[in-house]
Amino acid sequence: MSHQRDEDVQRVSTPVQHAALAHPVRQRLLFALSARPSTISRLAAQLGVNKGSVSHHLKVLCEAGLVRDAGTRTVRGGTEKYYRRAAERLLVDEPQPEGTAALFGAVAQELDRSPSDHLLTLRHVRLSPAKAARLAEALAALVDDTEEDAEGEPVHGLLVTLYQQAGA
Repeated sequence: MSHQRDEDVQRVSTPVQHAALAHPVRQRLLFALSARPSTISRLAAQLGVNKGSVSHHLKVLCEAGLVRDAGTRTVRGGTEKYYRRAAERLLVDEPQPEGTAALFGAVAQELDRSPSDHLLTLRHVRLSPAKAARLAEALAALVDDTEEDAEGEPVHGLLVTLYQQAGA
């Protein structure tokens, strides 16, 4: 069971929202904004993507209601605009193949840029529906109940999926 407050969860259900999730850079922007609000310049440096691309993808995410303006700050005579996620977590109603492909593409890009070793394992196992349901619940609890360390520690990505293989 998730321990998130309802206001921390945003349901993704509209065609515009699904389309916004159908690009790896937009997925990575959502990953990056999960920690704290950020600027286009900081996001571009963090993701290794040019500022024009970041600006375009943020506009798409804002239009879909997944990212919001988080105010401005004056720095050295200029103004920096900050962006933040609309909610801490996204709950995707009826995931679309394009969004799922973009998510995996985003994770692949993140793995490629990771400064440390990572774990990537795929295993196929035969499980009864009841055992698969128990495993899914245990995996979700493990992820949801993982306590975060203090600010300043490295951020790690967790991607967990359990699916039934088609035609098996």
